Amino acid sequence: MLEIILKLLEVSLWSGIAAVGFGILFNVPKSAVITIFVLGFGAGFIKFLLMYLNVHVVLGSFLAAFFVGIISLPMAHKIHQPPVVFSIPPVIPMIPGYFAYETILSIMNFIFTEGDASKRISLIDAIFTNGFTMFFVLISLTVGVSLPMLLLKKSTVKKLDS
Repeated sequence: MLEIILKLLEVSLWSGIAAVGFGILFNVPKSAVITIFVLGFGAGFIKFLLMYLNVHVVLGSFLAAFFVGIISLPMAHKIHQPPVVFSIPPVIPMIPGYFAYETILSIMNFIFTEGDASKRISLIDAIFTNGFTMFFVLISLTVGVSLPMLLLKKSTVKKLDS
């Protein structure tokens, strides 16, 4: 059990570091860096904890992005920055690069190398499985981050701060 917790903390730490890296790349203010790290750490922890508990990657990504969207609103008012400063860098490390890579690799194998009909069918299955997973993770990240901003009015978020 301790090993699992340490692995979750490790991937969460790297998620936070990646979020800070993207924040620095986007030239966020110095006052926002710690908050971006905490949001990236929290999002990574939520996503990988849920994946460890056999929750699908799409739902885990949505809930992690929703966490980022919810927390970034009061933090934006507290630190006097736009919510986008806090919500976008922590979500970028959750972009499904693995599924995109597997989709493209399966497409290339399907088009250029494979002649066996049964292997071509398994490649088609891989193309659609990885492609749709990638698509739905991207949609879940988008909706998860933007939904809190759409649902909570600016006045109600300011009331949370006081």
